[in-house]
Amino acid sequence: MDGFTESSIKLFLYYKSLGEKAMNQVDDDMLFYEPTTGINSIAIIVHHLHGNMKSRWTDFLTTDGEKSWRKRDEEFEGFVTDRDTLMKMWEEGWACLFEALKGLTPEDLDKDITIRNQVQSVLDAIQRQIAHYAYHVGQIVYLSKIRKGDDWQSLSIPKNNSEAYNADKFSKEKEKGHFTDEFLK
Repeated sequence: MDGFTESSIKLFLYYKSLGEKAMNQVDDDMLFYEPTTGINSIAIIVHHLHGNMKSRWTDFLTTDGEKSWRKRDEEFEGFVTDRDTLMKMWEEGWACLFEALKGLTPEDLDKDITIRNQVQSVLDAIQRQIAHYAYHVGQIVYLSKIRKGDDWQSLSIPKNNSEAYNADKFSKEKEKGHFTDEFLK
């Protein structure tokens, strides 16, 4: 596996973990809570991510990333009503992504694929999806944080703790950065 694909997998794993940590902090009813008309619930965001991941990563190198069987508009309707089903969809989408990425060779990065009949490099398509999933995981985190309020357990450096965090980091011997939760804070 090449360095870019390996780094991309680690970044996708980070966002997957971030979403899970946020969803694990909220009660089941919060997964389906829509703050106002037009604001998606966590469940709808997960439903959309599932549809996107299945469409983009199934036969990634050989078929258009917007599959004819995908019903994107339906992803924004709340048909999932329980955490177990929602988390199965979450896992299924991510599994499809990781299976596709782990099958790539360094030569594949120079190939072109299409998404909605638009040609782009495999490398560009991967970066496009990193940005898209980070955007939606950020929404999941934000909705979870709003709902938890003062009971929220920070997924980053807690507010007003930067100085202590940095003091701890700088008190240690310099180490090579690793793509982990710690590295991305």
